[in-house]
Amino acid sequence: MTERGISRREFAKSAVAIGGTAALAACLDRGSGAVPEGTDDPSSLPDRQHAWNAALASDDAGNHRLSRHHVLLLLDYTGDETPTDADREQVETALRDLERAYEWSNEGLLFTLGYSPAYFDRFEADVAGVDLPEPAALAPFEDPELDTPDALLHLASDDERVVIEAEEALKGRRDTANDHEMTATFDGVLSEAERRTGFVGAGLPAEHQDADGIPDSEPVPEEAPLFMGFKSGFEGNQASEDRVTVDSGPFAGGATQHLSKIRLQLQQWYEQDSRDQRVSKMFCPAHAAEDKVEGVGENLGTDSGIDGCPEDVVDSGRREGVVGHSQKLSRAREDDSPLLLRRDFDSTDGGEASVHFLSLQQSIADFVETKQAMNGTDVAENSAVGQRVNNGILQYMTVRRRGNYLLPPRSLRALPPADPA
Repeated sequence: MTERGISRREFAKSAVAIGGTAALAACLDRGSGAVPEGTDDPSSLPDRQHAWNAALASDDAGNHRLSRHHVLLLLDYTGDETPTDADREQVETALRDLERAYEWSNEGLLFTLGYSPAYFDRFEADVAGVDLPEPAALAPFEDPELDTPDALLHLASDDERVVIEAEEALKGRRDTANDHEMTATFDGVLSEAERRTGFVGAGLPAEHQDADGIPDSEPVPEEAPLFMGFKSGFEGNQASEDRVTVDSGPFAGGATQHLSKIRLQLQQWYEQDSRDQRVSKMFCPAHAAEDKVEGVGENLGTDSGIDGCPEDVVDSGRREGVVGHSQKLSRAREDDSPLLLRRDFDSTDGGEASVHFLSLQQSIADFVETKQAMNGTDVAENSAVGQRVNNGILQYMTVRRRGNYLLPPRSLRALPPADPA
């Protein structure tokens, strides 16, 4: 049997990327047990939309493990002016229906709904208490398209059926979600401007490596959680949910969110670079010299071991001719804590290997500071390291799109005014 010219097996494998009722049917045919049901009292859930960590699974070392399947819906408000109370009630009811249908967990459904500067421009007041700038290029070698939808919905689950079914239910194309009645949808209030999808977790990149940007001759390791072959998301390299939470003003309990779409070109990474070169560029040259990274890096525990890399990155670049991605990022810290909580994942949208880099932070300025550290411009200007070549992993990435969003607290997530006070 085929669907849209591809085998049923391939169709099911790509179900999340394809989406729609046929993709959901393929997932339901395969089945993987019951999906845990949600709560009868959605008001009992955390007021922070981004409070996912307690609901996520953990690996053997204790790192939080991000859900395996993701859908990003860029949405536009369909009204002519500012949202009405009826529109807000409809959106909130639809979201609460999902919370009743699915457990707030990686086995059920986790989600956030954020709003862009373009959304808030319709109000006379500025966004109260939060600096939410328009997205912009953040390096001299970038020329991204800038995302300007009104809203961004992020759906995440270990079960591919869940993210597709929840999406279809919100669009009004299913009457139920996890056998629970949908009493409201987004239909007529929020319309889809663009859909993006992705995945993260051991085995998934290897399963999806038949994409442009991944060489056939050097396959992605089966155990790798990401296309570049190394583990990510170490607890010691992540900001806490407390650190990224807005702590004052009417949006206290919320966070800011940045989303980039980054194209990967990994031919040289796998076909020409040696294992030591990949470790040097991802972590730092000292890790390669001391053989600190085994396999995909599971042996590193909860910390990528950047304390063992030279602190003076410019001097290190001058001596070694290469600097590591993690080595550069270690400079963007406050009180010894990273500024970002990253929840990024890989994708094959459009048949291209890419990363949807999604980060949470208290302020977009925190993201900009971290990105400047990643750029390593000071290293390139004062050593043999190039602007992109041997400068971490920059040469393998091209930023295609950027967008900034505000994640309000749960109590304000349904079409908030710019100044709730």
